[in-house]
Amino acid sequence: MTKYSVSPIDLSPLKTVSLHARGGKVRVEHFAKTPSGAGFGAWLDSLPRLLAADSLRAVAAAVEAARADGRAIIWGMGGHVIKCGLAPVLTGLMRRGYATAFALNGSAAIHDLEIAMAGHTSEDVEAVLPDGSFGSAEETGREFNRALAEARAGGIGAGEALGAAAHRLADPRFASQSLLREAWAAGCPVTVHIAVGTDTPHTHPAADGEAIGAATHHDFRLFCSLVRGLDGGGVYLNVGSAVVLPEVFLKAVSAVRNLGHPLAAFTTVNFDFLQHYRPRVNVVERPHAGAGGKGYALTGHHEIMIPLLAAVLAE
Repeated sequence: MTKYSVSPIDLSPLKTVSLHARGGKVRVEHFAKTPSGAGFGAWLDSLPRLLAADSLRAVAAAVEAARADGRAIIWGMGGHVIKCGLAPVLTGLMRRGYATAFALNGSAAIHDLEIAMAGHTSEDVEAVLPDGSFGSAEETGREFNRALAEARAGGIGAGEALGAAAHRLADPRFASQSLLREAWAAGCPVTVHIAVGTDTPHTHPAADGEAIGAATHHDFRLFCSLVRGLDGGGVYLNVGSAVVLPEVFLKAVSAVRNLGHPLAAFTTVNFDFLQHYRPRVNVVERPHAGAGGKGYALTGHHEIMIPLLAAVLAE
């Protein structure tokens, strides 16, 4: 029995709207194409041997070496990466062996699931916040929460369940644009790391805190297993997550070492259009203290920097 005088709000009367009718500012026709690779080796070689140009070369070399040596290459991503239309680029990297796993925060998974179902995402928040309809897309909330309930029932994680949901629910016109769906079809692990209250499906009447917690905790433990594969030459790339994934990554690094597994001499990278405290400290600096390896910070817009790296790797 609670001691509090305030009770949790009843979300069951919350009004939802159709995802298809709602529309979105980001549509599949805005998405990138997989780079062909023509000419980028010469372009990279022409850059100054200084500063960020050298960092870009070093990151590309580390990813290439990790692929050649069979080490883990894990991409951790925030929602803006998906909203920038980069799923086809990431899928292409996965198929060429430059991504062995993906870690998403909740928003990245939500945007990707919406792309699979409707071919658009990213509602106009300012237009719908005044009447309280922000984040109330029925299909998004219903299917996201259904996937997490199925994850709990099936003993799997949020990423695997959402990948299966994206596969099942995808409009055939948009299926190939979903990273969740394409990674699930390829058997590439995806983990989803959810902070309760940060994502729109948490206000949906179908939200189940027990299912959310079970599914995302399963994925944290799976992520720890994936991080073990960084030892001796793997690469972890944090792209566009300033808080959740840097914290998750550092806890995973500590847990892996605490359990007695070797974890040293790997590369970490932070890509973002602003450099923040947590990625710099928790991704670029702290994991390498006393363990060798190297961390890099590359600043720029995701919609330019990630296709740029992909194009360099394509050669």
